[in-house]
Amino acid sequence: MTDNLSDISKTAAGTGVQHVFIIGAKSIGQYGGYETFVDRLAGVHENEASVKYHIACKANGEGYMDETKLSGVEVTKRNADGTVSEFTYKNAHVFKIHCPDMGPAVAVYYDKEAVKYSIRYCIENNIEHPVFYILTCRIGLYINGLVNKIRRIGGRYYLNPDGHEWMRAKWSAPVRHYWKWSEKKMVRAADLVICDSVNIEKYIKEEYAHPNTIYIAYGADVEKSSLSDDAQEYTEWLKEKGLRAGEYYLVVGRFVPENNYETMIREFMMSSSKKDFAIITNINDRLREQLESTLHFSKDPRIKFAGTVYDRELLKKIRENAYGYFHGHEVGGTNPSLLEALGSTDLNLLLDVGFNCEVGQDAALYWSKEQGSLSALIEKADSMDEDSRKEYGKRAKERIRDAFSWQFIGDEYKKVWIRR
Repeated sequence: MTDNLSDISKTAAGTGVQHVFIIGAKSIGQYGGYETFVDRLAGVHENEASVKYHIACKANGEGYMDETKLSGVEVTKRNADGTVSEFTYKNAHVFKIHCPDMGPAVAVYYDKEAVKYSIRYCIENNIEHPVFYILTCRIGLYINGLVNKIRRIGGRYYLNPDGHEWMRAKWSAPVRHYWKWSEKKMVRAADLVICDSVNIEKYIKEEYAHPNTIYIAYGADVEKSSLSDDAQEYTEWLKEKGLRAGEYYLVVGRFVPENNYETMIREFMMSSSKKDFAIITNINDRLREQLESTLHFSKDPRIKFAGTVYDRELLKKIRENAYGYFHGHEVGGTNPSLLEALGSTDLNLLLDVGFNCEVGQDAALYWSKEQGSLSALIEKADSMDEDSRKEYGKRAKERIRDAFSWQFIGDEYKKVWIRR
């Protein structure tokens, strides 16, 4: 952390409450990293009188906010057609932005409109010295004008640059060029850049020489699921998916190319493992059809697409009883699904990239995208004795306790929000 942040943030005068507008997550509590982050951060600070969160979500389109999947929601505003436009969740004010169908550009539209809404909200509610925390670098085209408006109302603009969005495989070359340019514009305009990875903070400093950066990771926990191994919810899930406790490898995450599902499925099919491979994800039909045409995975009964699981305790139990966990993310910073796996699953097999290595350290095994690397590691994992697996699990949980507990992460953010 740099030393010159003394006046970066100011608590709202006369109220003792720092209002923080978080913009960039599509929803709350789903599989994306930011979706998990805003859920857990709001939870840590639910009873914190000095911080008030305002969280933007999508009202429609891919990854939209479906508040019926959350518990403890209090609807506060509806549209003319009766649909929910605002609600309170974990003491956070959540507002939904309706987006037109405009392809990839919808992400830019969504962030821009969420910032504009937040500025209007501050003016209408006389909120002083708000913090605008924007997650990822999509709105470089508009950032200077928006930041001028933010500063006119006494606000500050903080940025989480995420990982290297411009490297994601799903984008065409022109779109990647825009993301890189947008990253430069948004980083340079920020009052503070909050990086969730040591590698990302190093990159921001070297690439842009930004004077104000800080590293705050995502969080996780190591508490056991409230469900027992024979809980009906879990045993019925196993039966429905054709799985057995302790006899499946697992992956949980967004079904996108840069998470390397193709490599994981191909390598598992190459292995002689007698276990299953359970894939918990939101299905992208186009990508699934593409992988089927390439890999013909439907012919391998061990490959189980298991749909989505939004029950946190059930998902934790599924992680706990997995024989091993695969993590193939290669773009981005500290990923929540990795942290949750380290907190719950004993044996974790991670793609060997800087982001994953800095988190897992010696508490995990590593593989490359080279053909045969992961399949060989699966063979090794299959033959590992119980004591060795438990030792990896012990190290993984110690890693989470030491550096990634949600309470610790929440405390770090609170220091940033209320810094005077």
